[in-house]
Amino acid sequence: MEKTAVKKNTKTTKAKTPKVAAKSESSVLRIRVRAYDSKILDASVKQIIETALRHDAKVVGPVPLPTDIKKYTVNRASFVYKNAREQFEMRIHRRLIDIINPNAKVIEALTNISLPSGVNIDVKMI
Repeated sequence: MEKTAVKKNTKTTKAKTPKVAAKSESSVLRIRVRAYDSKILDASVKQIIETALRHDAKVVGPVPLPTDIKKYTVNRASFVYKNAREQFEMRIHRRLIDIINPNAKVIEALTNISLPSGVNIDVKMI
């Protein structure tokens, strides 16, 4: 059994890649809205979107995020009836809204908006 060596071509041709034009910088205002009640949350999100659209902003969303469920188990009796327990849960509903290229009027209008109590808003500029 003889091994034959195959000589590979040592010259390699490099393909010229065209330079990619720089991407235009676009800012995104990301709004995360959280609440315990889904109806109040949807009404608040609708109000935010209407405010943004009134000032000619491009809106993406609302995107429903997974609902956080926190469960708590409590003993009904303190000593004798250990197996008698109650379970409570809190559901935290979340929505995500993106406003693409917001101008100063949109940001000012969103800061002056009044939302019901129990609605938590996180605003981040990306």
